[in-house]
Amino acid sequence: MNLRYYQQHAGDFFAATVDVDMHSLYSPFLALLPAQGKILDAGCGSGRDGKAFKAMGYDVEAFDATAEMVALAKEHTGIAVKQMTFADVDARERYDGIWCCASLLHVPLAELADALQKLAAALKPGGVWYLSFKYGEGEREKDGRHFTDLNEQSLKALMSALAGINIHSTWQTADKRPGRDEIWLNALLCKV
Repeated sequence: MNLRYYQQHAGDFFAATVDVDMHSLYSPFLALLPAQGKILDAGCGSGRDGKAFKAMGYDVEAFDATAEMVALAKEHTGIAVKQMTFADVDARERYDGIWCCASLLHVPLAELADALQKLAAALKPGGVWYLSFKYGEGEREKDGRHFTDLNEQSLKALMSALAGINIHSTWQTADKRPGRDEIWLNALLCKV
């Protein structure tokens, strides 16, 4: 469902997200990373965030699930964006930081624990991980896409199954895109 949506609407999605200013979300994440650290932009969409991290001197790798989004992100960022899903992540202790901005929310709840486990394994000890979900609870479909919404309690329940991953902080933000009034749950996680 989600793959079909992004294949068909890649250009529109790219245009709607590529210029959104996310610097207020970058600051708490980057404050916990070593200079020039290795970041994985997981489910990178337009590549907006990976491009920003690269411009700040970080070593960035990125992936997205659809060929259309990968092509747009490669062109925009100059990064060798891979086409893969969260289920394909197999790195072990490779990244100082993992950035999952509005990407894990498309993983069905039944598959989310496995995706989180794969990402946790890819994070180095001492690493930091940012993720965001639309604020709420449960699963839903909207405009041809699947969403898993989380609140602080459901996030905490998911994270309790991940050994060595601690919730550093959570906070809510309003959607940064014009004309959108959704609330987002943001979280920073740290690996011990």
